[in-house]
Amino acid sequence: MIIVMRADSTEQDVQRVVERLGEHGYGHHISRGEQRTIIGAIGAPDHEKEEVAGQFSVLPGVERVVPILKPYKLISREHNPRPTPVMLGDAQIGGGRLGVIAGPCSVESADQVMQTARAVKDAGAAALRGGAFKPRTSPYSFQGLGREGLEYLAAAREATGLPIVTEVMDPRQVDRVAEVADCIQIGARNMQNYDLLKEAGHCRMPVMLKRGFSATVEEWLKASEYIAAAGTLDIILCERGIRTFETATRFTLDLSAMAVARRETFLPIIADPSHAVGISSLVGPMALAAVAAGADGLLIEVHPRPEQALSDGPQSLTPAAFAELMGQIRTVAQAVGRQV
Repeated sequence: MIIVMRADSTEQDVQRVVERLGEHGYGHHISRGEQRTIIGAIGAPDHEKEEVAGQFSVLPGVERVVPILKPYKLISREHNPRPTPVMLGDAQIGGGRLGVIAGPCSVESADQVMQTARAVKDAGAAALRGGAFKPRTSPYSFQGLGREGLEYLAAAREATGLPIVTEVMDPRQVDRVAEVADCIQIGARNMQNYDLLKEAGHCRMPVMLKRGFSATVEEWLKASEYIAAAGTLDIILCERGIRTFETATRFTLDLSAMAVARRETFLPIIADPSHAVGISSLVGPMALAAVAAGADGLLIEVHPRPEQALSDGPQSLTPAAFAELMGQIRTVAQAVGRQV
């Protein structure tokens, strides 16, 4: 249920609505725009919505009450019909601007991160990605440098000005990562780790949520609702490929899912062609296809020496290959009305 306040409503009017929501046992989320304040009621049962809507519609300062039938209330187009960008520092993702987030899968050394950060910055990337904590299929694979890796990422941001996107795997890591990162990434394996989603939402900073490789679009959107209900609407959805019967590529990049999700939510949606295909020569074609399909951004793995990478070397681009791809991305983005 969404309560739209009048343009001339006061802060006292808003607080009165919030207090009444609390009396009913509902949570709330306040979105303040230039012209209107919108209050989302969280936890209102469907059978109560009509009666409660009538009660709230007569409160001072209320313009109208809109029941929402979608299972994802706060991130739905019913809540906000206009696509909304997310800011990572000074970098904009969505809202007509295409943001490319690039960097290594894993932070391996200070030199590796700094070298990559400077290269992707020069090529036109909007943000730097790099994993300090890495979820790996095998317990014997490289798991990341942890806190040391975060320090290397912070140094790279200091040198280049690029905002940082890095992954959290456990609710206990969230505060530590939030001290350094400009955006918390939640990976595909953790898409339905609801305690982690809620903890990330409590930080009230941008969160990138990757789609689970066996998750439906509805499950993906419901997972993002956990983050929104916990306190932040600065959420970026990332399509990173799903598991199908095809074995020629690592996963199958589901561009149709981006189109479906865009119809349902105002959140920006980006694509991760690197994890989807798992083969560096196929990253470019899928990146361009995603831009043409309406992606608000891309997540691309770049490593100065892919053949020596401790994780995901076969899908990583060299800095030179990334720079060449960025030129192609600009061409396609311009053709579909996007700025890079």
